[in-house]
Amino acid sequence: MDSDRKTGIVVGALFIVATVASILGSIALGSVLDGSGYLINVAASESQVITAVLLFLVAASSAFATAFLLFPILRRHSEGLAAGYVGARAFENVFYVAGIIGLLIMLTVSQNGVAGSADLPLLGAALLALHDWSILIGTLIFAGLGSLTLNTVLFRSRLVPRWLSLWGIVGAVLLVSYGLLGIFGVDTALGSPFMLLAMPIALEEMVFAFWLIVKGFNRPAVRLDQTAQHRVAAMN
Repeated sequence: MDSDRKTGIVVGALFIVATVASILGSIALGSVLDGSGYLINVAASESQVITAVLLFLVAASSAFATAFLLFPILRRHSEGLAAGYVGARAFENVFYVAGIIGLLIMLTVSQNGVAGSADLPLLGAALLALHDWSILIGTLIFAGLGSLTLNTVLFRSRLVPRWLSLWGIVGAVLLVSYGLLGIFGVDTALGSPFMLLAMPIALEEMVFAFWLIVKGFNRPAVRLDQTAQHRVAAMN
């Protein structure tokens, strides 16, 4: 088994881990942040919040690892777009982690006897806004831009079937649109009909993941690229 095949299997597994961890983290957090009494809920739900934080960290690190592992393969076809994919994933993680830190700070201040402080509601609202905006920008805008970059390289290189990468491009555009709606004040919370905009890329990533695990990258595309590299090396 060559290195590209091994990379494909690992990347596919990481995509699945990132998705599952993110879903389980959202389930663990549940409705803790809903309603006006979210600070009381956070203080009373320490185990839920910590579990969600750990799962979100697994999701974030797994997602960034996919970019790190795919970079050597993608750069053979477009070094600029490969670097762009890593950069988009990095920014996604920065915002994702900022949201997680906001959640942890919210847990701390809600448990440390500040409940009687007049400033607590304002502080809680600021931390909740940090969490919400960070998740919105990170997991929607930059995640969509990363998927768009990745699938553009895949479409050009034919490393996977073009129907799959085209599906990813369309799904990524819809995900960015979903994030932009949230930025402009449209309700994009759980249960919103606009959540359907995130479904195509979510399904595509799972199909892409299983494709890499079962079939790997398109071998003719890989061989063609390696042959071109050998010719360039010989000319030099």
